[in-house]
Amino acid sequence: MLAGLIGLQLLVPFAAHADEVDTDKYPYRVSGNVQLDNVPLADVELNVKGNGIDTDVETDENGQWAVGVPEKNADYTVTLNEDTLPEGIAVVEEGNETPNIKEVTVGPGGRVTANYFIGEGTRNVTSFFDVVIERIVNGLSFGLMLALAAIGLSLVFGTTGISNFAHAEMVTFGAITAYFFANLVGWPIWVAIPVAVALSAALGFGLDVTVWRPLRRRRVGVVQLMIVSIGLSLALRYLFQFFIGGNTQQLPGATELPIDLFGSVSMTVIDMVSIVISIVALLGFAAWLLFTRIGKATRAISDNPSLAAASGIDVDGVVRIVWIIAGGLAGLSGVLAAYYRPGLKWDMGSEFLLLLFAAVTLGGLGTAFGAAVGAIVIGLVVEVSTLWIPADLRFAAPLVVLIIILLFRPQGILGRRERIG
Repeated sequence: MLAGLIGLQLLVPFAAHADEVDTDKYPYRVSGNVQLDNVPLADVELNVKGNGIDTDVETDENGQWAVGVPEKNADYTVTLNEDTLPEGIAVVEEGNETPNIKEVTVGPGGRVTANYFIGEGTRNVTSFFDVVIERIVNGLSFGLMLALAAIGLSLVFGTTGISNFAHAEMVTFGAITAYFFANLVGWPIWVAIPVAVALSAALGFGLDVTVWRPLRRRRVGVVQLMIVSIGLSLALRYLFQFFIGGNTQQLPGATELPIDLFGSVSMTVIDMVSIVISIVALLGFAAWLLFTRIGKATRAISDNPSLAAASGIDVDGVVRIVWIIAGGLAGLSGVLAAYYRPGLKWDMGSEFLLLLFAAVTLGGLGTAFGAAVGAIVIGLVVEVSTLWIPADLRFAAPLVVLIIILLFRPQGILGRRERIG
């Protein structure tokens, strides 16, 4: 049922006449370099065509160029206009009659490069090992971002038993709030992000006070709570669409060019900062859960709510704090997801919802650390699997891995076997 619900959430690409397209608004990138014997060539004209765009671009003083494109997991044609090269220079490649034309595919990461290195001995062939390392780095980045949201989802399930489908909209809310303060109000992004996280935490608090606590007090069943969460998810999702529309929006700095690090691995400064933020947030959460009084109470409630209540633990108070933390982590994950995609949409959280449930199940239901481990495994499988399967099937690969692992370890990676008696 979960897979069917998520499968209904399809993205419909927007088509426009090529001459009327403003490519800067698009979330995905085709970029590259044009060099002659390692010397950058400026003012060289290139054309990028495919999936509703047909646009020209010129290289800058560093020989670099970039064009926004509307879709990832899609093919584009890049053509270098040889008439704009210095006199007497042409693109030559043995065995290729049209070396100035390149066919490229924008993959799961949303970016692809088409480089023209003109001159002898300048062709670089990327080895399979380098490609694997690149996918692993991208997978870790994706997995860490998923882990932030998966931990909150797992905490809520562990303490309340709710499979919260509306968690996806808490992810979206964080990205939309950051966009509002950074792009519309004009605040610096380093101010907008903490405010977005704080408001996301407030959203978690508000949902618990107005929806979940009253339902818990009425002893509503788990299935009914899940159905309520589905309805809440749909209501919030279309409320978001009403306010921000159906187009993809960008946070500041989301479309900057990547920096070459090592091998074929390249990342933007934003990507590297996102990884650091994810690691710091996860370590901070681990310290809270392991060493604070509220964290220990949270683990006690997850293990046995009745015994925790009998021991004098304020279950409702702890659950409310869990909702606040889950909302804050989901909001932070949404901001990082808006940079990872890159771009934010009214339904962006739903794209990751099935993966979040898979991460929670894979790591072990109700175990926060298990959810983090499961999310990292999911992220790695999503990215690395595209080496052997079509990119369109990349989200199916972790579900296959989930099934295989559960066949041998039904309780998940860090879960405990159910105690009988």
